[in-house]
Amino acid sequence: IPEPLFTSKDLQVDLGSRRVMVAGADVSLTPTEYEILRLLVTHAGKVMTHTQILKQIWGIAYLEQPHVLRVNVSNLRRKLESDPSRPQHIITEPGVGYRLR
Repeated sequence: IPEPLFTSKDLQVDLGSRRVMVAGADVSLTPTEYEILRLLVTHAGKVMTHTQILKQIWGIAYLEQPHVLRVNVSNLRRKLESDPSRPQHIITEPGVGYRLR
């Protein structure tokens, strides 16, 4: 079964080849950034809570360290968004988590 290809506006994520492109150009992500994006892609349109993401990416020991997630999402936005201060792909749901649009 081939892995899905996710497309949203100018963002393309090929989970099978672990390839991420913005406006047709390859984007280099760290392994952690990729795992966060993969998690958001597999739940596209749904809100992933801070707790869900922290537990799945870093494990239960990091549940009280949301800054780790914020830093990585900020880095992801810098790489994926044309204007990181007004994200079009990774949307913050205040006090809850993140959603991929």
